[in-house]
Amino acid sequence: MFILASGSPRRKELLQQINARFEIRISAAEELSGDSISPAEMVEKNAAAKAQAVARLYPNHAVLGADTVVALDGHTYGKPDSREDAIRMLKEFSGRTHQVLTGIAWVYNGHLFTDVVKTDVEFAQLADTEIERYVKSGEPMDKAGAYAIQGAAAEFIAGIHGSYSNVVGLPLNATVRLARKAGVNLYGDYGEGFTP
Repeated sequence: MFILASGSPRRKELLQQINARFEIRISAAEELSGDSISPAEMVEKNAAAKAQAVARLYPNHAVLGADTVVALDGHTYGKPDSREDAIRMLKEFSGRTHQVLTGIAWVYNGHLFTDVVKTDVEFAQLADTEIERYVKSGEPMDKAGAYAIQGAAAEFIAGIHGSYSNVVGLPLNATVRLARKAGVNLYGDYGEGFTP
C-alpha cells in the first residue's frame, strides 16, 4: 500500500480505476506558481515537494506526489478564481492547441523518482454562448484551465495528442512505469500495515 499525497478526487478515481491500493494524506508543501520558471520544471518541483513532505511523516511507505498545470504560450493556467476568469481562460483556448503538463514524483526508501508528461489538447472554435453556458454549469470552477475533459467540456475537444488520463489529472501509464523503476508495488502491501 502506498500513499497518495493529493486530495484530488480525480487522481483518486484514476488510481482506483487501475485497482491500486493506497491511502490519501494531503501534502502541506508550498507550491510554486506563476511564469518565472517553465511549466515542466514547475510541475516536477511541485510534485517532488508534495511527495517529500508526506514521506517525511511516513518514511516506511512509498509516496506519490503529482502536480498538473495547463499551459499556453509559456503561461500557466490554474483554477479560475471567478466566473469571469473562467470565461477568459476558455476564450484564450478557443480554436487553439494548449498543453497539459503533470509532474509525478515517487519517494521510496529515501530515493526520489520524477517524470513530466505533456499532452496537447486542441480546442474547437467556441462561441461565446457555448463558453457562458459551460461556465454557468459550475463545472470549470475547481479545474485547472477551467475545464474538465471527462465532463461536459468533452464537446469542446477537437483533438488530443498524448495521455488522456494526464488531462484528467494523472498520467496512469507514466505513473505505473515510474513506480516500477522506483520498486513500488501499486497493488500490494509492504509487510507491515499502514499506520497513520
